Amino acid sequence: MSMTNVEESQQTYRIGAVSRLTGVAPDTLRVWERRYGAVVPFRSDAGTRLYSREDVGRLALIKRLVDQGDAISMVANLGTEQLQERAKGAPLEELDVVPGRPCRVAVLGSALTQRLAGEIEDDEGFELVGLFGDKEGFLAQAPGLDADVAVLEYATVQPEQIREIGSLLLRSGAERAIVVYGFAARTTLDRLESPRVIPVRGPIDPTQLCRWCRLLLARPAQSDALAADAGIDLSGPLPARRFDDAALASIAAASVTVRCECPHHLVDLIANLSAFEAYSEECEVLDVDDAALHAFLHAATARARSMLETALAKVMEEDDIMLEDAARKTGLAEG
Repeated sequence: MSMTNVEESQQTYRIGAVSRLTGVAPDTLRVWERRYGAVVPFRSDAGTRLYSREDVGRLALIKRLVDQGDAISMVANLGTEQLQERAKGAPLEELDVVPGRPCRVAVLGSALTQRLAGEIEDDEGFELVGLFGDKEGFLAQAPGLDADVAVLEYATVQPEQIREIGSLLLRSGAERAIVVYGFAARTTLDRLESPRVIPVRGPIDPTQLCRWCRLLLARPAQSDALAADAGIDLSGPLPARRFDDAALASIAAASVTVRCECPHHLVDLIANLSAFEAYSEECEVLDVDDAALHAFLHAATARARSMLETALAKVMEEDDIMLEDAARKTGLAEG
C-alpha cells in the first residue's frame, strides 16, 4: 500500500498533534521511537512522521504508565493488551516470559550490599554472584563473574556521573544495569535511562530487586557488545603512558640520525593516539549509552597506544637510541 493510500485509508496525525493529544513532548516521542521502538509511525513521501489512531492510543497508555513510575524501557515493547492490563495494576513480572535460567547479578553499593547480604533468599530465578562496597573491587572482580545485570547504588545521580555509570556497565561485562538512586533531576534520569539501563528510586527491597532482574533477563539483549566484538579486555586498569610528550619530542629529534624513519613515524602515531585518548575521556556525553561508547573508545585507544609504545621501545633498542641521548640532542639543537 502506498503512502497516499495509507493516508486515505485511515486517519493519521503529525507529531505535533500527537504531542498535544498524549502530553508527550515531540523530542521524547522521537526518543521513544528511535531508542525503544515504542511505535513505528508511517512516513510520508516527504519523510514526515504520521501516526495512526492505534499509535496515539498506545503512546497515551505508555505515557500513563511512565508517569506512574514504570521505566519506559520496561513498557515500550509490551503489546497493547499488556499495556492495558498493566494500566489496571497487573504486575510487570506477570506480563513477560519467565527466563529459563537464573539472572546472575553483581551489586555495587555499600548500603545496598549490607542490606542484601542477609536478606536475599534462595530464588530459582535469581543468583547473587557478587556484592561490592567499592568501585575498585567491583571493577577488579565483576568482569569475571559473568553477570547478566549490574546493580549500581547512588545516593544522588548528577549529570557528570552519567559517564561513570556507562563505564561501570561496559567494564562489568553485564548486559544491563539497574541504577538504584536516592535523588536525581528528571532531566538527568532521561539521560540515564536506556534499553540497557533502568533507574529505580530507592530504597529497593530484595523481592523487588529479584523481580526487576528476572524481568530484565526475560527481555531480548540490547547490548552492542563493543568490547566482546573487538576482543578487548576491559577488566583491570588501563595502561599508563610510557613516554610523555617531552620524551616523544626527544625521540623524534634523535630519530633523524638513524638509518630509518620508523621511530619518527611511531612517535607521530603515539602522539595522535594519546591526544585522542584524552579527547575520548573528556568528550561531553549525552546519555549513558554514549558514555559507554566513549569509555570503550578510551580503553581501546589506551591499549593501542600501549602496543605502539612497546613497538617504539623495541625500535629504540634495535637502533641504539637512548632516551637520555635523545634528550641531550634535543637540548643541543635548541641551543
